[in-house]
Amino acid sequence: MIKYQRWVLENGLRVLVHEDHSTPMAAVSVLYDVGSKDEQADKTGFAHLFEHLMFGGSANIPDYDEWMQKAGGEDNAFTNNDVTNFYALLPAENLELALWLESDRMLSLNFSKKSLDVQRKVVIEEFKETCLNEPYGDVWHHISDLAYKVHPYRWPVIGLSPEHVAAARLRDVEDFFYRFYRPNNAVLVVSGKVYAEQVRKLAEKWFGDIPPGSIPQRVLPQEPPQEAYRRKVHRAKAPVDALYMAFHIPDRAAPGFYPADLLSDVLCNGPSSRLFRHLYKEQKLFSQVDSYVVGQFEPGLLLIEGKLSRGISLEQAEEAVWKEIHEIQRNPIPEKELQKWKNKAESNLVFSELTAMSKALNLSYFEALGDADRINYETDLYNGLSAEQIHQSANELLCEKNCCTLHYEAIA
Repeated sequence: MIKYQRWVLENGLRVLVHEDHSTPMAAVSVLYDVGSKDEQADKTGFAHLFEHLMFGGSANIPDYDEWMQKAGGEDNAFTNNDVTNFYALLPAENLELALWLESDRMLSLNFSKKSLDVQRKVVIEEFKETCLNEPYGDVWHHISDLAYKVHPYRWPVIGLSPEHVAAARLRDVEDFFYRFYRPNNAVLVVSGKVYAEQVRKLAEKWFGDIPPGSIPQRVLPQEPPQEAYRRKVHRAKAPVDALYMAFHIPDRAAPGFYPADLLSDVLCNGPSSRLFRHLYKEQKLFSQVDSYVVGQFEPGLLLIEGKLSRGISLEQAEEAVWKEIHEIQRNPIPEKELQKWKNKAESNLVFSELTAMSKALNLSYFEALGDADRINYETDLYNGLSAEQIHQSANELLCEKNCCTLHYEAIA
């Protein structure tokens, strides 16, 4: 049980504190409820660009990293489809410095052409390096385009094209910041060797005077149910052919997410899973195979992906995967096998919450998802699943009309 206290400042900032005096450190997480899904179709990559811009100096702090390093801390950030999260770990006695730094860049970034030009080049180079010049680097561009036709998940977090970021103007950047990077669109979590009352006072001191923003009401186009099998063949430079199969699943907070997640483990999560044993180890169709869910605030995807062994065709590999899927659909998994995957899910949850930082990040995420206390009862949601629920999930989700398949053909 992870105990925490929660309150909301007058400007709308949600503050959560978890006291853990077994560590000398304090973890600080500031999550903004903005991700790539909040971008416009002709201005993608902005949320990711902002992750970089937020380290480029703010109203009173020209160099964020310098102050953090002097305090004996380290910091980083990430952006996904749904949120942008900044986090830092530092000695607990220097907690106030971290809150000062975070509050200053929430108050106002240092908007300048120089900063924008520098970070724009960094993001464009990252796009080229990870998407254009890396084998399989463009996979998510193709999968997203296959799986989503109207929902903004149809473009990857890094953006549809580097030209969108290249065309970003200072006015666009300022507008994006003041629309989304406001206290009433953020969650502050502090975890570690701290006291709740201490954090309450510091949060009021450093964040309380920051004015709230007029956060636009999020009205996203909902992806209609997929009614027919979709397949795309893409040819690119790569070591070997690769197969990707994506199935639509419920959103991260929906009851149906949990059987879908456990089903992905049954399919392929380690040496004892179905695809690994049968298609990798026994039949040697794949040189690498995996299955996982992309759990998102909006309905996400269950992915099966694999690099093919030499001499195996993509059609042959896909047919073998469907054979394993149909076996699961015909016969509910044995109780002993189900219990193994429940145990693994529980251990993964426990290990993901051992440090002050992991608890801060998880509390931030679940608060943004709608219920911070989910951190304490998710294990029960997995343990309560029955073999029949997994069987039903397999039959409802792993069907051809719900599948998008990418055949990634390697060329020299």
